[in-house]
Amino acid sequence: MDSVIDHTAGVDFVLALRRRWADTLYPALQTQLQAGGQDAELADTESRVRALPAYPWFSWLERGSQKMLWRAVIDALDDEAPGADDALAASVEMDEQLELPDWYTDWDIHLQPGGVWSSQAAASVYELGARLVMLGENDDYAFHRVFVETALPQRAWRRIVDLGCGFGKSTWPFKAAFPQAEVIGVDLAAPCLQLAARRAAERGLDIRLRQADATATGLEDASADLVTSTMLIHEMPVEVLRELFAECVRILAPGGVLRFLDFQFTGDALRDMAMREHGARNNEPYLPAMMQADLIAFAEAAGLVNARWVAFDERGAGRLPELRWPRRAEWHFPWAVLEAEKPR
Repeated sequence: MDSVIDHTAGVDFVLALRRRWADTLYPALQTQLQAGGQDAELADTESRVRALPAYPWFSWLERGSQKMLWRAVIDALDDEAPGADDALAASVEMDEQLELPDWYTDWDIHLQPGGVWSSQAAASVYELGARLVMLGENDDYAFHRVFVETALPQRAWRRIVDLGCGFGKSTWPFKAAFPQAEVIGVDLAAPCLQLAARRAAERGLDIRLRQADATATGLEDASADLVTSTMLIHEMPVEVLRELFAECVRILAPGGVLRFLDFQFTGDALRDMAMREHGARNNEPYLPAMMQADLIAFAEAAGLVNARWVAFDERGAGRLPELRWPRRAEWHFPWAVLEAEKPR
């Protein structure tokens, strides 16, 4: 896998293109917007941005480069993607009766052809794409380790449930950091779970993997000390999120902790506009509604307490003490952590 990333010219080209999109085109938009001599917070920001010379390039290149990324990844993998391993697949708690919800299958999320759930090859394509999506700076999944190291209370966790675990990148750091804990990864996509089993075995990590809907995990009541997700809730319709919070409360033990790493608006008009439009340009249709929803109220209505959002800096600082991000000229996702607890 490392040789694929290091030696594939197509992948390198797309990465370079996406970096210039982030560190050159986005600042150009900001500069052009400010050059008008008007307050960037005015209500007509969106119409002004669309009239800027750099905007068509920024808008087209976000979607165009994402399509190019998947094509490059598919070409790079070719026959190198591992096939299904019957022994590892048998270690996954599969639900043969599970029907994937329409909101999950109706879209090629992230523009990945066929979605992550469609085949074993699709899971492998997603794995490589996930290493590249942060402009090639997540090769060792440090982003997820920083989340574990900075966003969690330091406790002797008994059971940790990672919802939407995919191929396991968000799950491994929990087991590595808390080896005494039972760590359970839950996902809808059988191919991703089978790949997660392979990667966990390669790392010597004993992780329980379960195919289930995050809103109906099938886990025991009050059995988890920590329920977490990374980049999951913006992929779910708002009405489904109410069910998600209810399920989290059901499986959390009294005093249990919830931590969701996702996105929030920053208050910067241009960046917030770009995030709203990202949902359409990257085939993430539920993202804008999630960011606009009052998820604090959702959490409280489900029975959680001390619910709040705090900012997250993926460059290494991780969880920040409040919902305020460092000023940055380049494009970046406005990562944030939703924190809450179940009353004792």
